[in-house]
Amino acid sequence: MASAVDASAGIVGYLALFGGIGFAFVFANLLLGRFLRPKDPHPEKQEIYECGEPAIGSSYVQFDLRFYVVALIFIIFDVEVAFLFPWATVFGKSTNLLEHKAPMVQQLDDGQLAYTEATAGVLRELGVANPIPLTGDIRQAERDVESGFQQLAFIALIEASVFFVILLIGFAYEWKLGALDWVRSMVSQKEAMVKPIHPGSPGGPSESVLSA
Repeated sequence: MASAVDASAGIVGYLALFGGIGFAFVFANLLLGRFLRPKDPHPEKQEIYECGEPAIGSSYVQFDLRFYVVALIFIIFDVEVAFLFPWATVFGKSTNLLEHKAPMVQQLDDGQLAYTEATAGVLRELGVANPIPLTGDIRQAERDVESGFQQLAFIALIEASVFFVILLIGFAYEWKLGALDWVRSMVSQKEAMVKPIHPGSPGGPSESVLSA
């Protein structure tokens, strides 16, 4: 428990140090630029810069609501896709350890079984603070550990697949509603469009043939 707290405190310390150095660097550049750069204010420099073109009209205009719909859909699916990263991390670390074909269990000098350094490191990265003690034969323990990582990777893959299917269902629902159609007026036109009826077809005008 103490080692985990020390590791967390070390990470927080590094983050605070990195943030402090970054803030000091930005502040020093802004302060230095304030004293070194030339000052020549005039009305033209105070105008709104819009991609090099002069501003036309007022900036208080109403944006098309279609932009908001597309932005909301993007945010929803983009945030949900971020939840795939924990599963991908578990699956990647488990399969990477299995692909190396390296020993996962070692026997100490006193005859006790222990995890190898690579296996213990992966378990720590996955958040397993107190792994199950190894007992019995070393070969059986090796097979048990390998089977455990295989099951862990399989479960992570299944859970991520189910979550991805749920995302696809939501995407199909939005597609069905027409939320992805940029020109919404075309949606009603698609429903109103009918196939042309040819003469002689069922429901079309009939033609009579008179014999002499």
